[in-house]
Amino acid sequence: MAKRKYTHIKIIEPKLIAMRAAGKTNREIAEFFGLEIRQIENWVNRYHREQARLAAGLPLKRRGRPRKHPAPTSIQEYQYEIDRLKMENELLRDFLQLTERM
Repeated sequence: MAKRKYTHIKIIEPKLIAMRAAGKTNREIAEFFGLEIRQIENWVNRYHREQARLAAGLPLKRRGRPRKHPAPTSIQEYQYEIDRLKMENELLRDFLQLTERM
């Protein structure tokens, strides 16, 4: 079978995990799927890194560019943000009144 340069590894991931559990080598897995050995090695490294992060209770890396200002995730965070903005508005209003600009 000819070697493929690109494949969606996530699609064949359950089969890869089963083959690794059965004791197949990276070479055997690569030949079975028609991939290069290096692709399987990279997948194994990523998979082990991901499993270690999950076992340690750490969040997985998100894909894409991070947000500039992450959105609040709970009602308490929303309420805190609303209170902070109200306070900021009051301070600005008082400042403008003191400087007689309003």
